[in-house]
Amino acid sequence: MANKVEVKDLLDAGVHFGHLTRRWNPNMAPYVYMERNGIHIINLYKTAAKMQEAGEALKKIAASGRKILFVATKKQAKEIVTDLAVKANMPYITERWPGGMLTNFVTIRKAVKKMATIDRMKKDGTFNTLSKKERLQVDRLRAKLEKNLGSIVDMSRLPAAVFVVDIMREHIAIKEAQKLNIPIFAMVDTNSDPREVDYVIPSNDDASKSIEKVVSYLSEAIVEGLSERKSSKESKEGEEKEEKTSKTPRAKKAKEDVAVAAAAPEAKVAKEEVKEDVAAAPKAKESKEEVEVPSTAPEDKEAMKEAKKEVKLESKKETLAKPASEETEEKE
Repeated sequence: MANKVEVKDLLDAGVHFGHLTRRWNPNMAPYVYMERNGIHIINLYKTAAKMQEAGEALKKIAASGRKILFVATKKQAKEIVTDLAVKANMPYITERWPGGMLTNFVTIRKAVKKMATIDRMKKDGTFNTLSKKERLQVDRLRAKLEKNLGSIVDMSRLPAAVFVVDIMREHIAIKEAQKLNIPIFAMVDTNSDPREVDYVIPSNDDASKSIEKVVSYLSEAIVEGLSERKSSKESKEGEEKEEKTSKTPRAKKAKEDVAVAAAAPEAKVAKEEVKEDVAAAPKAKESKEEVEVPSTAPEDKEAMKEAKKEVKLESKKETLAKPASEETEEKE
């Protein structure tokens, strides 16, 4: 939030001076501190509190991305409001209030578009094809539109709020805003009715120093709201960018590589275990063979020799017996 409002600064700027007592509005009684030399003195503690309240509300509106229209056609307020509205990047009306500016906004937008059409004619060369008299008329029309509506070129829709200096002078703007239920922020002097305004700032609306003090505080609050919106938008865009990059093939591959790298130690351990098993396999085979090989003790050898001798004897007997049997067969 903007800096806290100091009552001493308001006092130095002459914000506390009201109108003559005979010209006051009884509804302003809660904001009047006292009467001195036939003039009402405004209670600056209430002014400071109301300024802070209005500043917070305007900051929220600015942070939401909506526009606030500044209205001040007073001679002593024109330049101040123009400079501060431009600084806060907000639309403003400092010349005559165009009737139906809010209630007949579509027609006003057409007039603004007419300015853009004239500029396009000058660029593409169509303007030079006109006669001298027509060119003069078009130039005058362009200058008139620029003077009255040049400050609201960027306002493509109705404003979210209206800030007014001197509601007695800008009563048409107040009525239009009330009709459309647009919140009204205003500097209200002792001769005005505060019931017509949503956010009352009781203050001297005639002195240029007083106007500058109040409007500069509110414009600072608007600038803060815009900067907050910008920072939040940038952070949001950064998050979206990160999400998009994480979905790209490269990012996916990088993610997979990270997963592989994380799983590498476990795979290495498993590989080493397999190697150890393979290395241990031949030794196990050898030990198995050693178990299966029959024992070659001396007793076993002798038994094997005797068995072989018996086999040989039997085969010899068979060969000897075979011819004898054949002879008997022949005799028969």
